[in-house]
Order: sequence, then C-alpha cells, then structure tokens
Amino acid sequence: MDALEICYMSAGDLSKLVGKKEVSPVEIIDAHLARIEATEPVLNSFITLLAEESRTAARQAEKDIQAGRYKGPLHGIPVGLKDLYNTAGVRTTSGSKIFDNFIPEEDCTVAAKFHQAGAILLGKLNMHQFAYGPTGENPDYGHMHNPWDPDRVTGGSSGGSGSAAAAGQCTITTGSDTGGSIRIPAALCGIVGLKPTYGLVSRWGLTALSWSLDHPGPMVRTVEDAAITMNVIAGHDPKDVASAKVEIPDYTTALTGDVKGLRIGMPKEYFDAPLDPQVRKAVLDAISLLESMGAEVKEVSFPMFEQSQAISSTVLMAEATAYHRDLLEKDGHQLYEPVRQRLQAGLFISAADYLRAQQARTLLDQEGRRLLDDVDLLAGPTEPVTAPEILAAKVLAGEQEIGVVGALTQYTRPYNINGFPAISVPCGFSDTGLPIGLQLAGKPFDELTVLRTAHAYEQATDWHTRRPPL
Repeated sequence: MDALEICYMSAGDLSKLVGKKEVSPVEIIDAHLARIEATEPVLNSFITLLAEESRTAARQAEKDIQAGRYKGPLHGIPVGLKDLYNTAGVRTTSGSKIFDNFIPEEDCTVAAKFHQAGAILLGKLNMHQFAYGPTGENPDYGHMHNPWDPDRVTGGSSGGSGSAAAAGQCTITTGSDTGGSIRIPAALCGIVGLKPTYGLVSRWGLTALSWSLDHPGPMVRTVEDAAITMNVIAGHDPKDVASAKVEIPDYTTALTGDVKGLRIGMPKEYFDAPLDPQVRKAVLDAISLLESMGAEVKEVSFPMFEQSQAISSTVLMAEATAYHRDLLEKDGHQLYEPVRQRLQAGLFISAADYLRAQQARTLLDQEGRRLLDDVDLLAGPTEPVTAPEILAAKVLAGEQEIGVVGALTQYTRPYNINGFPAISVPCGFSDTGLPIGLQLAGKPFDELTVLRTAHAYEQATDWHTRRPPL
C-alpha cells in the first residue's frame, strides 16, 4: 500500500485493515514518520518527535495483534498529543522553553487511556504558549504553519494538532479548547474538531489555562474518527473534580447518515456579526444541504451571543492569571510578550468583575438551554474568516476590519462559557483555497446528535477528502 495513502486513511479505515492483518502497525508508523520528515521543515507541527519510541511500540503492537491480543480500533494507530498533556517520561513543555526540561512522572488520564487502547504516541504537538492565544504563534519552538498555505496561521492554541492532522502527519491528534482552541485550528486547517461537553473528558494531568473553561477533545480528519476517539477518552475520572458522572454511549452508533426531523436553529446574531461573504455562503449552503436531507431549519435569536466575548475574556483572564501568577512573577520576562501582557491584564480583574462575569455567564447558559428546548442544534460559522497571515494583527471580515484575536474567537467562546458540545466540520473552501468550517452545537452531553449531524453532512459532501497541496 502506498505510504501517503496510509497517512491519509482514517483511523476507522486503518483499524479495519489492522484487524484483518492486511497492514501492520510498523508500516503505519513508518509511513507517518516519513511524512513528518518530508513536511515538518515547513509545518513545524511537533515540539517533541518520538521516532524510535513509536517504532518500538509499533513492533510490540504488531506482535500483540499477530498473537490475537487485538485491543480495538486504536490499536497500532498513531496519536499526537498537544504538548500540555502530561506524558510519563516524555517532556511536556506547554509551549514554553521555561518547561523545556519538564518530564512528568505519570501520564495524564487521556494519555493513559490512549495507551490502554493500544494507540501509539508519535510525539508532542506544537501549541500557542500556555494555550493562551488563538493563532498558533510560538517564538520558543517556532510558529505553526497552515498546510493549505504556509504563510498563514494554523489557528490556536492547538495549532500543531491542526496542521499534523490536516497534513497526514498523524491520524489522531488532541487539543484543549478554552475559547475555541480545538475548533479554531480545525476550521482553519480543514479538519474535524470536537469540543465535548464540559466534564466529559478528564482534564487531569493537563496544564490548565482556565479551569472552568478548559475542554480536552479530539482533532481528526473524519467525524467517525472523532466518535472512535471519544469511545476511548470519555468517562468519569475521580482525579478531575469537574468530571461528570454520566453514562458513556458508543458514539459510533450516532453515525447513521440520517438527519430527518432534526431541528436546527440558525442564530441570526451569527450572521449580523462581521462575516466574510465567502464564509457566509459556504455555511448557508451547508445548512441548506442539511435541510434538503430532511432537517428542519429555522432562524432563532441568541441575544447574549453579543456579550460572550466580554464574559469569556473576564473569566479567562482572571483564572489564567490566578493559575500562572507565580510563573508570571518569577519568569514573566521569558514569556512571549502577548501572552505576558494577557497574564498581566488579569491582575486588574477585580473580584467584583469576576463575579459579575460569572453572573452573566449563568444568564448566557440559561438562554442557550432555552434555545435548545425548541431546537436540537445551533448551526453557524466556526470562523468569520479564513486563515489570516502569520502575525497579522487585524483581518477583514466582510467590510469590517477587526482584531485577529476577537475575530478567531467570535463564534467559539459561547460554548466554552456554557460547556455545551460543539464541533467544527469542513464545509467548503475560499477562492484562494483556504478551508471553511461549519460549527454545530448541541445540548449538554448530547454528543450523539452533534456527531450524527456532522457525519451526515460530511458524508453528503467531499470536503473532508481534499488534501492540502503540501
């Protein structure tokens, strides 16, 4: 089998071949390492590459599978973890040279679950320093580059995860999403990114940014792979105080292709906000396609969407600065200046400001729940623009020039505030060949409906089959 074809196969398809012993984990890892060698000088997706370690693990996986000890769909499949997921014996930098030599003694819960499932860790992926930024800039380990146009951002903070999945460097990657950091790079890199319901996937052993907003989740090339990954990583963890005690279904049962009778709401505020015309058209076309497939679509109003940036910024700045305060005082001079400035700004958030933001957060949450009493999903753009140029300060969204940070988090932050599940799935490309994402958000712990809809749309289109020209 052609090595490049292996690199672009989904985990779902690869696992079938592995299970039938038609392709071996050794072939899979060798193909991906060759792909990384060919593309990494351009993309800079990895902070730490585990070439020999992954080859050793692949040989062991091959022996286990040959001996009949097949562990399931992720056995022998390459995984890359954002470099704020603690990994035993492998450095975890959180994107900062300050922690260049930090080697955890044990795996975070998600890493341990991947290991138990037989997945093979290829390496630790590049990220915005301390996950505090939506673009994918990193002066310590180098900026991340979008595989569709290396002069443009991957999005952040999980930028290396986005580029690695999109470029065929890694079958499954993970991100963490505090203000959109899974969905932003998913949209800008043309892959699938799922932010699960808050508490569904354990945060234990991940470097925090904002403990009440952080959501770990999968970044992959197909919705099926998101479901397969969730089957492995979701579930209650007593080590995480926010971990939810809910029944975990088989998420692949959602992949029916049927959306008949599904009620989809389109918040009118999404389309009143600054929005690139090509993005608007691609998203509206995607929603129209779902309607033609049997979904019921109607316009709804989400007034507190317009306050979501202010609510999120206040909560995020206060919690991030509280968590990193000692680091800021001791090593602030070593931080990337925009990150240092954001942490310093958090020092000026008063207790009253924080509490008012939490009160407003409650109102936004209540409004979202009322909306989802009348519809099953909310649909709209993931991003108002396609990928900006690296280090750009502003972007043009329609006729309005807006700051990059505000633009990239415009549609994603509400679902960190209320913790609802939200997915970005590719829904088109701009005239210049840059990906566009459709965001679907659902009721708390109703990932099945989110995955069902995203999968049905994906299978009715070919956007997910396209490959960057790299």
